Amino acid sequence: MRQILQNLADGSTLVAEVPRPLLAPGHVLVRTRRSLVSPGTERMLLEFGNAGWIDKARQQPDKVRMVLEKARTDGILATVDAVRSKLDQPLPLGYCNVGEIVEVGEGGAGLSIGDRIVSNGHHAEFVCVPKNLTAKIPDGVSDEDASFTVLAAIGLQGIRLALPTLGETFAVMGLGLIGLLTVQMLRAHGCQVIGLDFDEERLALAQGFGAQTINLTNAEPVAATLALNQGRPIDGVLVTASTQKSEPIAHAAKMCRKRGRIILVGVTGLELSRADFFEKELTFQVSCSYGPGRYDPVYERDGHDYPVGFVRWTEQRNFEAVLGLLADQKIDTKGLATHRFALADAAQAYNVLTTESYSLGILLEYPETAEASQSVRLVDQEEESASLKGGGNTVSFIGAGNYASRVLIPAFRGAGAKLATLVSARGVTASHHGSKHGFLRASTDVASAISEPNVDAVVIATPHNQHGEQVLDALRAGKHVFCEKPLCLNIEELNEISAEAKKRPEQLLMVGFNRRFAPTVAKARSLLEGITEPLALIATVNAGEIPREHWTQDRRVGGGRIIGEACHFIDLLRYLAGSRIVSTHAEALGGIVGSGPPDNASVTLRFENGSVGTIHYLSRGNKSFPKERIEVFGGGTVLQIDNFRQVRVWGHKDFPTLSLLRQDKGNVACAGRFVEAIRTGGSPPIPLDEILEVSRWSITVAESLEQGASENQ
Repeated sequence: MRQILQNLADGSTLVAEVPRPLLAPGHVLVRTRRSLVSPGTERMLLEFGNAGWIDKARQQPDKVRMVLEKARTDGILATVDAVRSKLDQPLPLGYCNVGEIVEVGEGGAGLSIGDRIVSNGHHAEFVCVPKNLTAKIPDGVSDEDASFTVLAAIGLQGIRLALPTLGETFAVMGLGLIGLLTVQMLRAHGCQVIGLDFDEERLALAQGFGAQTINLTNAEPVAATLALNQGRPIDGVLVTASTQKSEPIAHAAKMCRKRGRIILVGVTGLELSRADFFEKELTFQVSCSYGPGRYDPVYERDGHDYPVGFVRWTEQRNFEAVLGLLADQKIDTKGLATHRFALADAAQAYNVLTTESYSLGILLEYPETAEASQSVRLVDQEEESASLKGGGNTVSFIGAGNYASRVLIPAFRGAGAKLATLVSARGVTASHHGSKHGFLRASTDVASAISEPNVDAVVIATPHNQHGEQVLDALRAGKHVFCEKPLCLNIEELNEISAEAKKRPEQLLMVGFNRRFAPTVAKARSLLEGITEPLALIATVNAGEIPREHWTQDRRVGGGRIIGEACHFIDLLRYLAGSRIVSTHAEALGGIVGSGPPDNASVTLRFENGSVGTIHYLSRGNKSFPKERIEVFGGGTVLQIDNFRQVRVWGHKDFPTLSLLRQDKGNVACAGRFVEAIRTGGSPPIPLDEILEVSRWSITVAESLEQGASENQ
């Protein structure tokens, strides 16, 4: 299928051939009929992409600070790689989609194949969208009219926050698409409306919708607004403009009556005058997109609706309200659609958006018969056949996220692996990174990629809750398996994997515990070989905070940060100690038992040889401090591994300090050892028993922390 993507690095926009998205539970698969370009958001993204490095930095000062902090701790080269990787991610454009449902996922009750719906799907021939971000289109509403629903819902949410009543007067600042739709909905509420803009054609449209207007080119906004309202201050202002200046909010405050309401729907500067707001006791509020539920994964991803008695207007119910207004002809879209293009001509559409002096609604039209394959060939058939000849180290990847694309895929490619199929749920990243790194195919079909007869190994780099099932499927398909940590999220899955792997000793099962392969760790391990007494090992992890709503913090999806990341350090200390773990003691720092997986904890490991390891996994430190530090005491020697860039030693004259130009956490060596073991049939880079041991203790520690227990044996 075809989809519009943008490259943030250089601003280029293209219609790319990508696999059809994978249908997820609680979602529907939609064949697109129309989509609407959002002029404000999409123009901003295009301008950001076309900007140079300096201008990009000026637009994102918070990101610049993060980059500088990373450079101080991880080194300049690693930071440059990270920034380039971030800008290399293809960005799907669009969020105003009209189409027909062709498949309904499990849990998609209330929706049926053949339903015509609106959604926030991208500009693509097929989109997979959650059921709570859809609304059925009434029979009397055309596809073209319905395509304005999502933008109108943004304006409607601003109106709901403003709480207008019959007869009140509101100003709408900025008469783009959202502003003009907002004018009409305020009129439907029985309000008097004053529209302000610089563009005469937009002002004429607003007049046609029943608004009085002010041309800001030649009028002072506050005085002109008061004059139109018989000299009286107005009841409220909805700011739908997009500007870096703060004047719209300042003008809004001056034209409002006491206890007036100002709602920011668009984007402006926010240098506010306290006096303007203090004297009038004004209410100022920022509206969030389409309404309640936006950016809440429980509502959007998991499909749990808010009870109507407590949240009357969710984003979905706002969609439905807009469609009702369209059906009742209370919203008129005539004059709002200024340009129409076929999907294949999308480049012309975006040229209009950025170069023509006047445009409003730019509509994209889609073919009635679109191909919906889950797999896209990235090379011709001859090249594919030649590449697969010989076999021995052919690898497919399940997952094409940031870590896979930036770290794992280049590491496997550099180790000489032949790259067969790259799979991602939406298909976009699989197509982009598959082409970039030399894969033969991009796909959204996990089962087919795992069962391919010419593939020797499968790399699993999906969300953590999918690891267990996919590891089992790959083992049963006769493949070697490399699983980006963790191996699984619970003991039941671990027991099943253990039984399956032990039945198949000829198949490698490896978890990406890459830190044990880092050159700084190899240097440290060589020194520890000569120490026979028990060691004291300390891992200090300045992990940094991650929002509670992030998928890694969800116990069902990411498993929490102890299972998902601290497992690295359980493995590393076990490797440096050179002995089995026999017991653990774990204490959560702060938080409430039962409130979710802890991300601040101290974990003590006791080893069979008498060594003791302590992991301080901390999310509340300062970003300017190095993220990871390992210290080992024993045999009259102290060594320190600082952020995998430097090894320092005290008490051993013949062991020089090791300093690297860039951070190296062992990812390349880890992948290389796995590929070499496949090629030669050699021993596993990490013994299976150690992988299972570390995985079991990681799960046990995480569960004990959640339950408030401490000792585990």
